[in-house]
Amino acid sequence: MRPEKASIVSDLSEKLKHSPFVLVTNYQRMKVADFTELRNRLVPVGAEMHVVKNNFLKRAMADSGFPEVGDQLVGQTAVVTGEKDVAPVAKIFKMFASEFKVAALKIGFLDRAVLSATELEQLAELPPREVLQAQLLGLLLSPATRLVHLLNEPAAAFARLLRAKTEKEGAPAT
Repeated sequence: MRPEKASIVSDLSEKLKHSPFVLVTNYQRMKVADFTELRNRLVPVGAEMHVVKNNFLKRAMADSGFPEVGDQLVGQTAVVTGEKDVAPVAKIFKMFASEFKVAALKIGFLDRAVLSATELEQLAELPPREVLQAQLLGLLLSPATRLVHLLNEPAAAFARLLRAKTEKEGAPAT
């Protein structure tokens, strides 16, 4: 392999190693303006999209320890890598594909595990990470909140009883 090609594969391999997720998309029939629009939408969520040759991607994936999926790497391929969560990126692709009818996801990798296109669509349906964390926190705090209410109830019931008794006797309640 020529040195410039080896350099491209090495750079791509480094990006794949440092990204928690890798999405492979088909950008066939996409106009330059649409491609630029998609890239601009990916920037706020910490993702990058690069056009790569399938052979380069296969070698970089092999160098980075990804499973063999060479049969799915056909046609015009772009790779999306990122630094953060994959769910917002999958949502952007789903919205973009519905708007422009292009850029369908072929396959994805999350921590080196292979995800199909349908699994990536399911990921896009998930609420944002912060919402999921808040829901989990609510579930974890729920038993503690119930316990506090349960422990406070006898004292509260006793206070209501005393108030009712004093009001019944005609003394002003404080």
